[in-house]
Amino acid sequence: MLPPFKKFMLLPKEMQATFSELKISSHLRQANIKKSKGFSCLYLFTLIFLLTFHHRTWFQSKFCDRKASDLPGKDVVYRFLSTSTYNWRRFLLSLSSYVISLCTKLTTDDRVNVLIVDDSLFERHRSKKVELLSTVYDHVSHKYLKGFQLLTLGWSDGYSFIPCNFSLMVSAKKLLVNLSSEIDKRSSGYKRRIEALIDKPTATLNLVKQTLSQGIAADYLLMDSWFTEAPLIKEVMNEGLDVIGMVKKTSKRFYQYKGKKFPLQTLITHCNVNQKIFSHQEGSLGSIQVKLNNGIPVKIVFIRHRKYKTEWLAILSTNTSLSDEEIIRIYGYRWDIEVFFKCNKSHLKLNKEFQCRSYDSMIGHTTIVFTRYIFLAWENRKTNDPKTLGMIFYDYCSEVKDVDLETALKGLLTMVQEIIDLGEREITINTEVVKKQLDNWMMTLPNYIKGLLGFSLCES
Repeated sequence: MLPPFKKFMLLPKEMQATFSELKISSHLRQANIKKSKGFSCLYLFTLIFLLTFHHRTWFQSKFCDRKASDLPGKDVVYRFLSTSTYNWRRFLLSLSSYVISLCTKLTTDDRVNVLIVDDSLFERHRSKKVELLSTVYDHVSHKYLKGFQLLTLGWSDGYSFIPCNFSLMVSAKKLLVNLSSEIDKRSSGYKRRIEALIDKPTATLNLVKQTLSQGIAADYLLMDSWFTEAPLIKEVMNEGLDVIGMVKKTSKRFYQYKGKKFPLQTLITHCNVNQKIFSHQEGSLGSIQVKLNNGIPVKIVFIRHRKYKTEWLAILSTNTSLSDEEIIRIYGYRWDIEVFFKCNKSHLKLNKEFQCRSYDSMIGHTTIVFTRYIFLAWENRKTNDPKTLGMIFYDYCSEVKDVDLETALKGLLTMVQEIIDLGEREITINTEVVKKQLDNWMMTLPNYIKGLLGFSLCES
């Protein structure tokens, strides 16, 4: 009979097959995540990976008993997470690139693939001595909180979302704890610390460059209104990507139209609104072609509420040849990253399993949480895409469903409605809509995973 810890470490046979298929061990070695003696890095990685599927944190796990001879002590696990020479970014890029290559084989060449960038609060409100801890602004609560901004870049084909790269950003002007002086300046960990102190547009561009250099291809970069600025748009276009992003309502930013400069609020009066675009008659849609201050031609699509015509959203596209409907449809891909953040925080224990003080530990654990999501995304794809079953299915089965216009429009209209109902000054994502999309996504996972995560096994 197996000892309790060895039984705990045994992966379900379906998980074992997927671990082998995704070549986790190979990606760890490529990122220099290896040890010369003691428990192997793959063993420790698997141990941490499995915690959430057994509904335990590291402290809650009854297996964390120092008397067990076959059990790694907590110092071994913390040393594994906090080693600054481990290149966790290379591991995540290598793994995500490989999974994306598997996904792209299942779709035709004309399918739209996108990169999506967004940030989310990585809260450490009770911490006092966490390395590089600072106060950051939370756009949801509209307060300054202790923690980090988790800046994330992911890839999507409209069905599967794969996180590719991230950075734990801090506010250099509101820093509470300084960088550790003991870190080797030649290590990967030191470079990530320096990256955390730079401004967000520069960090975003670095994430895009690193991801593209890994061979990950995309047609567009999707942004929220916090990122859609002319200098960053220009730099992204220099990397070969078009940009589609929400535009912030502000009187300080101007656009060139017919030789004159107008703020966004004035531009909407110059566009022709198509009242027939919505079958459910909840709003109207119109567009206008203008130039940014740096001379880049863009198309701005306005979405307006039918009853409350003073409330509207604007989406910008650097590809002016796209129709209004296609711009809206592609922007609908951006909901994937909101579902991703919600899943990580609600189900995959982001920032809950380990309360480490080391910046490297937070990077290492966040990477493992992202690996859990990649694992679930690929299992979801295999369960619902018949083309993964073999060549005969690949040749005769249709592709998995892409994001449609109606879904994208409904999502955007909920944002307009929230502005009306709550009087929000800033555009925010409706949490109930994200929760519903997450629940739908989780229910399409294989039964063995739903069982491990505590979901009902009843099929709809």
